[in-house]
Amino acid sequence: MQDCRTMDPRYSAQDALQCGLCEAAATTMYCDICRVNLCKACVGEHLSDTSTYHKVVPFEQRESTTKCPKHSTKVCELYCKHCNAPICALCVASGHHDRHKKEDIASVLAHQKEIVKKDLEELETLLNTKYQNAALNILVQKEDVRTYSLELTSALKKREEALYEEISCIIQSMQSEVDEMGSKHLSFISEQESKINQTITEIEQNIAEMKRLIESDNVYFVFSYKSKNEEFRELPAPLQVSLPTFTPYEINREQICQQIGSLSKLSITTEENGGGQRKPSRVLPPPPPTRPRPIIGEPRILTEIKTQYGMSNALSSVAGLSDSKLWTSGSDKIVRLYNLQGELLKSVLTKSGNWPGDVAVTPSGEMVYTDPRDSSVYIVKKKKIKLLIRLHGWKPLQVCATSSGELLVSMTSDDNKQTKVVRYSESTEKQAIQLDDEGQPLYSSTPTNDSKHLAENTNLDICVADREAGAVVVVSAAGKLRFRYTGTPSSDKEAFNPVGLATDSKGRILTTDHWNNCIHILSQDGHFLYSIDNCRLHGPWGICVDSKNNLFVAEYYTGKVKKIQYYK
Repeated sequence: MQDCRTMDPRYSAQDALQCGLCEAAATTMYCDICRVNLCKACVGEHLSDTSTYHKVVPFEQRESTTKCPKHSTKVCELYCKHCNAPICALCVASGHHDRHKKEDIASVLAHQKEIVKKDLEELETLLNTKYQNAALNILVQKEDVRTYSLELTSALKKREEALYEEISCIIQSMQSEVDEMGSKHLSFISEQESKINQTITEIEQNIAEMKRLIESDNVYFVFSYKSKNEEFRELPAPLQVSLPTFTPYEINREQICQQIGSLSKLSITTEENGGGQRKPSRVLPPPPPTRPRPIIGEPRILTEIKTQYGMSNALSSVAGLSDSKLWTSGSDKIVRLYNLQGELLKSVLTKSGNWPGDVAVTPSGEMVYTDPRDSSVYIVKKKKIKLLIRLHGWKPLQVCATSSGELLVSMTSDDNKQTKVVRYSESTEKQAIQLDDEGQPLYSSTPTNDSKHLAENTNLDICVADREAGAVVVVSAAGKLRFRYTGTPSSDKEAFNPVGLATDSKGRILTTDHWNNCIHILSQDGHFLYSIDNCRLHGPWGICVDSKNNLFVAEYYTGKVKKIQYYK
């Protein structure tokens, strides 16, 4: 029980700690029987009331005494095991508990606390962890449902396109037949028309000749006439044409379905799991308490590519030209192309001789790089470096190519006080993303503002790793803020330090955590799924993902590119 003053919201915490008698001095003692706060000066006055039993204890030991529910002036010192209730001396004297087993209430209380302590330990260390892991597992499964549905939709769309193409070919073939038959029919008609027109010409010539004979008195001329009417009495035989017809068959849905394919039914089997918990047929392994793992288990390194970068010229960016070739850039003036065996295939010296800020590859396979010092973005076409974008008052930081072939460029003002992301179609600015709905900056701006790696997700969201702010900032294609992810500090040794950023075909967001030497993997909606922290990463910086969802990580200090399998 609590003093009614402590339960009344009209009283402040200071009121609750004041003496209940003088209402002035601070509370240091407490009467466990009367439930009254007392100061030291008022203890004697309180004990002077002999009409009831009192037990005064230090305030920190309050509520340690159990009053007998039947004898309000007595304290319970025993516990009746048969009645499962505390009892006092008067209860024992009443004879009601004579044959009952009785124990010291302090030992019973201590034993009960041990039970509570064990249950608490189990809840905190085992059961709560299991349910937390189950919740994370559900989160991954929900994301899998969404991505799997997208895959099915994509497969159906491809089938639709294939069938449409096949139907289009059949219709075009039939149309070609119609055109050919029409041309043949027209040719016969034209031939007959030519013959009739020729006969008409001959008839008209005969008519003119006969009129001259009628008007002539030349005996020889008139008697030379021979009739040709017999030749003209029979018209050319008319063409007997059987015109083609089109008879559409009745659409048979069952036959169409057989041609399209079949879609199996959703099958969810349930089974008892532990204490009645049900789990779906497709179950992901429960993740460990601190670092949930992906469906394939532990991520693993497939390949280590040694480049010409290292401590003297750090490796900062990597972009896939294909699944087997990678463009790289760092703190020197050369952009290099490597294969997965570490062989240098091509070197491109920057136009200005400055370090490139970032490198990207367009859907058509052209390499693009930023030049912050030159305030420019360049593209390499047919072995020639061409100026693509020239900025004024701004410096480009990082760049990525979108699925539609446009470019997204993160940039900072020359005074480093503003940051934005700009969408370009060729060299034309199409969109600028800088402020949220309340007019506040979406991205941080600092004197050392040099890293704003970005990527477009499968749902066209624009994801930016804002290293200076310690956050991944995601906006919609229209530039509306969707969420900010600020890491998982409970499991990180250092502050979240996102640098490189990429998205995969499942819509997952991957970002390097430079200081913690790991990769955070998020769902499309910003939920932490798991991390890659077991692949001996040393200063991970730029990243990219290939068509098979293999991850390439550029290590800033070692100059290595590691190919990692993290998901199937």
